[in-house]
Order: sequence, then structure tokens, then C-alpha cells
Amino acid sequence: MTHKGLFGFGVFVYLSFVVLAVGCEKSVEAGPLAPDFSISDISGETVTLEQYRGSVVLLDFWATWCPPCKMTIPVLIRLQEQYKDKGLVILGISVDDPQLIQDKDLLHFRQMTRINYPILRFNQKLIKDYFSNEQMAVPTMIVIDRNGRIRDKVVGFQPDALEKSLAAVVK
Repeated sequence: MTHKGLFGFGVFVYLSFVVLAVGCEKSVEAGPLAPDFSISDISGETVTLEQYRGSVVLLDFWATWCPPCKMTIPVLIRLQEQYKDKGLVILGISVDDPQLIQDKDLLHFRQMTRINYPILRFNQKLIKDYFSNEQMAVPTMIVIDRNGRIRDKVVGFQPDALEKSLAAVVK
């Protein structure tokens, strides 16, 4: 190999290590800390994110009037059953207008759909903390790891993407 060839090979090896190191570093990078909240469930109990530290939490922002949300519910019911023993907690956060859809309506909806996870009521602070200035779409599911860090956001009816995201975090 010529001197020029060795130099080119050396550059290639160096760049390969740089790309590999950057790639590895990015894959283990932690997401932002999920904002804590204190909101009521539809039974009037106060729920905080902090009380679920150590569990994988899936926040599902949804509404009763939303067809893709309704399509997602059976998937979430199955995932809650599948991963509950591995520490998954699903929290359904209704973004329905409380003046139009009252807690008793959500309780009835929960019974009719056989939802097996808590349903909470949104507040403006929660929406601001999780969506900032971006337009919120429903359903939006946010996956939070056992250390309270946001690992993924799945928007719309995407059962395969959601399952893949949860499988990577629940392990």
C-alpha cells in the first residue's frame, strides 16, 4: 500500500470511529424529564406522575368524539394487559370539554369500552407543559420511562409504532 493509500485508510478508520461513537452516543441519549402533574381522575381522586416513578407510563391524550382515539382504545386495553406485570401504567387523559362531557359520561364510556386503565381530566397547565406552542392532535401517546424521561411520542392511530416504542422501554 502506498503512503497515500495508508493515509486514506487511516482517515477512513478515524471517520468510522467518529460515526460509530456519535451514533452510539445518540442512541443512549435520555429524553427530557416529563413534567409532573397533579390532576383529577373521573372518580375525583388526585393523580400525579411522580406517584408512578419506577413504572413505564403511557399518557394517552384522547377524546370521546375522536374516531382514531376510539380505534386506539382496544390496543391500549391489550397493551395494559400484556405489560402490566412488567410495570406499564397507562393513563388516559381526556381532553373532552368538561361542560359537554361530564365525569359521569366518561365513567359510562369507560364501562362501555371496558377501559382497564385510569381516565384523568386534562387542565391547561398539563397541555401547556406537554405540548408547549405546538398544535395538539388526538390521539397523542407519550411514552415515559421508569426514570421519568420522555422516550417517545406517537401521534394518531399507529398501533405498530406504539407497540414497538413500548417494547423498547418496558423490557
